[in-house]
Amino acid sequence: MNWYNIVFYLFALIVLVSAAGVVFSRKMMYAAFSLLFTFFGVAGLYVLLNADFIAVTQIMVYIGGILILIIFGVMLTSKFTDLEIKSGTTGTVQYVLAGISTIIVAAALIIMYLNVDWVQNPVPELESTVKPIGILLMTKYFLAFQVAAILLLLAFIGAAKIARRK
Repeated sequence: MNWYNIVFYLFALIVLVSAAGVVFSRKMMYAAFSLLFTFFGVAGLYVLLNADFIAVTQIMVYIGGILILIIFGVMLTSKFTDLEIKSGTTGTVQYVLAGISTIIVAAALIIMYLNVDWVQNPVPELESTVKPIGILLMTKYFLAFQVAAILLLLAFIGAAKIARRK
């Protein structure tokens, strides 16, 4: 087993464990912090796929934007800091159906894993994708890039105006 497989399984484990923490957490803040590690693990998987631009975008947009917004939203609602997440109906039928579907999916994945002819090829070194994407954004897709930037700026200004309204 080479280093690439070890790192891949490490990131996969981080994603799976933290995603389970998001799903099964009873507190909203714990779920938000588990989501942080899920996004980080997905960004690590993107790096392993040589998709460095998408990995940086994942970190900046999801971790830097959306997740921080969720955490601040939870922190600023001080009355609801101990809010517990409860499902609508908690019955035995839902747990049985979820368990059966989990077993079916796990069995299908194990069967697929055992039937695949695994070939251990070394991962080829690829060039960075950031420079070609940047060149395309500043030449061929410049107008679309600027329109998207202006729309995001207007959405941010509108959100700030709505938030400050008394």
